[in-house]
Amino acid sequence: MKLEHITKRYGEKVALSEVGFELEEGKITSVLGESGAGKTTLLNILAGLIPCEGSIDGADCAKQRRREGVSYLFQDCKLLPNLTVEGNLKFVLPESEWGKIGGMLARVGLGGRERSRPRELSGGEKQRVAIARAFLYPHSLLLMDEPFASLDLSLKRSLILLVGELWEERGSTVVFVTHDVREAALLSHRALVLRGGTVRLDLPIPSPLPRDFLDPPAEEQRLIEELLKEA
Repeated sequence: MKLEHITKRYGEKVALSEVGFELEEGKITSVLGESGAGKTTLLNILAGLIPCEGSIDGADCAKQRRREGVSYLFQDCKLLPNLTVEGNLKFVLPESEWGKIGGMLARVGLGGRERSRPRELSGGEKQRVAIARAFLYPHSLLLMDEPFASLDLSLKRSLILLVGELWEERGSTVVFVTHDVREAALLSHRALVLRGGTVRLDLPIPSPLPRDFLDPPAEEQRLIEELLKEA
């Protein structure tokens, strides 16, 4: 997926300005930056949820519609409260794919919780359901908007490892927005730093997944240095 001259304005505020890069198929690209840097705006443009100036794969983004084959993993899970865990997963799948649900729930550590409702789950369990849903949904592009932000350190570590394992099995192309440098260093093949609506750093992280939470790759320091620079 190739982005060219992506610009998005909200009135007089420029959220993104002439952003351009090419996503690597089957790899995880993280996007970091301070609040208001344009990270979530970029995800919504990739999903086809909002129009903008510029093009994606040569198509004018001013006319784009919601893209097919895009899965979205949010920070706040967005589970349907009136449905069971199983029902939340069935909701995004054709009936012919329902047979995959039991295996995926076992894979994310929720075997036997099919009949539970979201109110009966802990925060970490809800996020595991959301992760299962995101990977089950038929997609070529997975967008993740700070899915680990509200979790404690131990749970964050386990879910980062889980996402890495599921990515390895499925080979999705992933764009991962985060404020957390450690998350980006542990889960990305490439990290982009946005500041003022433009890409200020495009950094490959070549070490293989999974990575050790206590021994992150050296590129983490480069990301910290870039994020601490004054605008």
